[in-house]
Amino acid sequence: MKLSKHLVLACFYSLVFFCCKNEKRELSKEQTKRPNVILFLVDDMGWTDSGVYGSDLYKTPNIDKLASQGMMFTDGYAACTVCSPTRASIMTGKYPATINVTDWIKGHNKPYAKMQIPDWNMKLDLEEKTLPEELNKRGYKTAHIGKWHLGEDEKFWPKNQGFDVNIGGHSGGSPKANGGGGYFSPYNNPRLENGIEGEYLTNRLADEAVKYINQNKDSAFFLNFWLYNVHTPLQANASKIEKYKRLVNDSLHHSNAVYAAMVEHMDDALGSVMQALKDNALEENTIIIFNSDNGGLRGNFENRRIKVTDNYPLRSGKGDIYEGGVRVPLIFKWPKRIEAGTSSNTPEISADLFPTILGLIDDGEKNDFQFDGVDLSPVLLDKGEVNRPAIFWHYPHYHLEGAKPYSAIRKGDWKLIQVFENDKLELYNLKDDIGENKNLVDLYPEKTNELFGDLNAWRTKTAAQLPSKNLNYDAEHENDWKFNKSATITEEDKKVNQKNNVKL
Repeated sequence: MKLSKHLVLACFYSLVFFCCKNEKRELSKEQTKRPNVILFLVDDMGWTDSGVYGSDLYKTPNIDKLASQGMMFTDGYAACTVCSPTRASIMTGKYPATINVTDWIKGHNKPYAKMQIPDWNMKLDLEEKTLPEELNKRGYKTAHIGKWHLGEDEKFWPKNQGFDVNIGGHSGGSPKANGGGGYFSPYNNPRLENGIEGEYLTNRLADEAVKYINQNKDSAFFLNFWLYNVHTPLQANASKIEKYKRLVNDSLHHSNAVYAAMVEHMDDALGSVMQALKDNALEENTIIIFNSDNGGLRGNFENRRIKVTDNYPLRSGKGDIYEGGVRVPLIFKWPKRIEAGTSSNTPEISADLFPTILGLIDDGEKNDFQFDGVDLSPVLLDKGEVNRPAIFWHYPHYHLEGAKPYSAIRKGDWKLIQVFENDKLELYNLKDDIGENKNLVDLYPEKTNELFGDLNAWRTKTAAQLPSKNLNYDAEHENDWKFNKSATITEEDKKVNQKNNVKL
């Protein structure tokens, strides 16, 4: 009887040990699984276009919740003031000037302006090493859902840039570009089947993202979720528009009800993704990054009299080098690794996302990649600051919002802008003057020379293409526009000129 009792106890403890060992093995397997990564990129979303960043109209409960659960950057920047260069920068970890993708594809030009724009690259070259390609090497499944806009030819679309799946990504920069149908089905998108009549594009893309998460919950995945919202055309669900019409009044900086509804559609999409992660018990092992490709659009290209959004207290907006054109929202969430409810004033730019993602998932391991961007994982994981002397911009183009070719540098609190057309320099202290109202060039000549020297050195290092004096300058037709691919001003160009009240 005594022997029998000891035998029973021995069997019991052996079973407990075996179960604990198996449980430990399972925990170890889960702990070593690489985190999922979701890069949620909004199109044309201004720095203040959400509740947590200070909007006085737009309702964004999901963005606000994301910020409360992660780290919000106050000084996040887009690599360019228009979309394609920023997107190329995110994919490569390089400045647009380095890869010579310096304007939106296919871009506009002013053939009779004072400056002639240089040759530039209208595609993301296949030779460039991309973020999804590197994640594929680490065993990730990769999907792109939404806007792409990095090449007219389909050989430069997501499936040839490292993505296993592409839903909705093609050459077009807006839902109406290249024959697209807009935000309501039929979409006429070559990489997205039409939905039922009246289906809203952002809702559909969110459904596709949720489906992808559900289908890949057992694998490490990278979901590149790049919405077309809130790019023009201004289109949204009628019920949402009516909601904001009742809220708009003359005291608000944000006052466009349709745009507000589009912001809410975008926020709903983020909420759907966050809920899908929760439903699949993936929240704790998923990094979410929320960002925008440039500052908010002030005037509607389709009707210049219509105000789209307001980037106050920042100056200007999309297309321009002032803070309203380049400062954008940026939020990182990774439960138990990135402290919830925190913020950072470390300056960040789009080229940082690639090295930062690798820094997070590789747990600080060194790599030999030649990035222009820096790894911000020490800031996110509270392991210290990063060595970031300065950040740079280079846009040797004209833009419909009124911007002329420029370069710029931010170093500490100081920002220097060079406008090529008149070789004008502007110096601002962003700590004291975030609205860039007071040009300090004459008061701080030494600081001006220091930053200008740094800017010139950077342009030399990146082989940045510079504009030159235009031998075809014609004052009478200085404001005529044409698409870059057309040799002469076409009927389509004339429509753009007429919309912008340009004399032909």
